[in-house]
Amino acid sequence: MLSLILIIFLVGYLCIALEHPLKVNKAGTALLTGTVLWVLYIFAADKFVPAVSGTGFEIFRSLNPSIAELPVFKQCVQYVLSHQMLESIGEIAQTLIFLIGAMTTVELIDSHGGFSFITDRITPRDKRRLLWIITTITFFMSAVLDNLTTSIVMIMLIRKLLGNYRERWVFGSIIIIAANSGGAWSPIGDVTTIMLWVKGNISTGETIPNLILPSIASAVVPTFFVSRWLKGSVTPPRQKVGDAEANPLLAVLSRSDRFTIFLMGVIGLLFVPVFKTVTHLPPFVGILLVVGVLWIYTELLYHRRKVDEAVAMRLSRVIQRIDGATLMFFLGILLAVEVLRYSGILGSFSEWLDATIGNVFAVNIIIGTLSAVVDNVPLVAGAMGMYPLATEAMVAASSNPEYLMNFMQDGIFWQFLAYCAGVGGSMLIIGSAAGVVVMGLERINFIWYLKNISFYAMLGYLAGAGIYILQTMAF
Repeated sequence: MLSLILIIFLVGYLCIALEHPLKVNKAGTALLTGTVLWVLYIFAADKFVPAVSGTGFEIFRSLNPSIAELPVFKQCVQYVLSHQMLESIGEIAQTLIFLIGAMTTVELIDSHGGFSFITDRITPRDKRRLLWIITTITFFMSAVLDNLTTSIVMIMLIRKLLGNYRERWVFGSIIIIAANSGGAWSPIGDVTTIMLWVKGNISTGETIPNLILPSIASAVVPTFFVSRWLKGSVTPPRQKVGDAEANPLLAVLSRSDRFTIFLMGVIGLLFVPVFKTVTHLPPFVGILLVVGVLWIYTELLYHRRKVDEAVAMRLSRVIQRIDGATLMFFLGILLAVEVLRYSGILGSFSEWLDATIGNVFAVNIIIGTLSAVVDNVPLVAGAMGMYPLATEAMVAASSNPEYLMNFMQDGIFWQFLAYCAGVGGSMLIIGSAAGVVVMGLERINFIWYLKNISFYAMLGYLAGAGIYILQTMAF
């Protein structure tokens, strides 16, 4: 059964990686893979539970004496249903709810023209100067928003500034790199950092100061080399579509109304880490608080402005625009990874890595390189399953406490994982959500990116990794 579980996961993983050639949405593949693995796992519960979760299972039996007379298989099934599945769903739900709240907040800002307060101020015509400005804005914007949304916003911007599609390919490639780099140093900047932050593997106060310099290097190095290709002024597009024409709501609301929604949304996203630190409540509670405030504010605003319902973007309408397929993908892949954890596959793999490599830097650099080929979400989920979050008691009882300290909260392994998984995807255009969406929007050729951008993205990735390693050795 163990072999069958592993084969089905690998086949599902391959289908996810080949989503575009197969013409099958990866969300469907992930959901099918996750649910089939849970079915196989529960059918073999009496083989897996005592062997892998022996201590937890015995505690469960002692706390539930009513199941003592049941056959061992049924006892194991009760343990899976009453403990393991509920625990898994609880952890997954925290991430999904946070993502729903964050995506809704970003969509609300966008539908009310909030990002125009940033994009309208970009006027330089010199190609090199404009590229550095685009890199800087993308880098810091993706630390607050997710890198996918940031990439879409910035592509919409360069379409207003650049008429030559080849020039847009260059700028779009740098947007991919800057968005992935910017998302790596912020707990809310990328799905993988959100996963690590929500589960408590990393914290805001330690992640930002330790990853900011490596992330900057990973964006600056490629931009430096690519900017040397550019000369002269940009070629403007022939015609522009005004914001009010594209979105009639913007003609109804005042500039101050739109700016208030923009400011409330951004401050709300920045407020969530503070909320978690002060209240110790999970981040999804903080983002739901932000969504609630924005919802009430926009309802009152529309009532006061007497906005026509045909153009009104109430939150109940905006929430329909969030990417449900992406959420289903996360759900499916995280369910699948949980089965690998409970069946002992991830634990065995981590032991093999420790025995053959035994270096947290090398392991993470390998994970980052793999993220250029396959999705970084299952890679990070797998790493979190392979290496449990270490506690002080675990470190004290370990035969190798110095090594285990790397896996405590804000340990070297988790911080470097956030960097490598987030930035490594830039080495290929298909290696990140930002890359895939820019590739689709601008029709960037895979081979063109590989020949012209991948090497510089790799240099940036390795430069940032080197800075992080030097930081840890020095401090």
